[in-house]
Amino acid sequence: MKLVLFDCDGTRVDSAVRIHETMRRAFVAFGHPEPTLAETKTIIGLSLDYAIARLLGRHQIDDEVLAIRVKFKSLFAEVHSDPNMMEQLFPGIAELIEGLAARGDVTIGAVTGNSRRGLSHVLDLHGLAPRFTVSRTADDCPSKPHPAMVLECCAEAGFNPADAVIIGDAVFDMEMAAKAGSHAIGVAWGYGEIADLQDAGAGAIVWHPEEILKLV
Repeated sequence: MKLVLFDCDGTRVDSAVRIHETMRRAFVAFGHPEPTLAETKTIIGLSLDYAIARLLGRHQIDDEVLAIRVKFKSLFAEVHSDPNMMEQLFPGIAELIEGLAARGDVTIGAVTGNSRRGLSHVLDLHGLAPRFTVSRTADDCPSKPHPAMVLECCAEAGFNPADAVIIGDAVFDMEMAAKAGSHAIGVAWGYGEIADLQDAGAGAIVWHPEEILKLV
């Protein structure tokens, strides 16, 4: 039996443009230079307050970072109302989820730096909610790479962390898996660099979702 825990942004859905536009508007509202899309991609996967602090070059979460986080969240509905900002599943993800769900030896879950509202939006949008048995978000646990998301999902679903597989596109995902004592698979279609994923502990790199069916 395996517990397969998916990251969300950059792993299941391509949400970089939406996240970047929301971050851009939030930074402009506080008089800060707009981050580039490339800069935004480097923080996708972190919990929002840590992501904002890193983009600002700060080593701590101060009052302004918290205020920008509130602004970012307030822009959720506004940005999502634009059809061009809709998060699309990466090719092959829907088939992968269905393939795993059809197996009797796999339980599917989510571990994401997104909010609970954001995760629910993505799962509902693509009809995936029934397939995900357990999940943890930035609203529930410390930011990746802290292992709490993995450990809490394992405890809730009744799995040993050694029987969990974390699938993600960011260094933070690989490091989280290592700290939890779980396996890690890095995806090549996301926002992280392959060499960085390997250095962070990815046990395998996959280039297409169907490869995951063979590895799990």
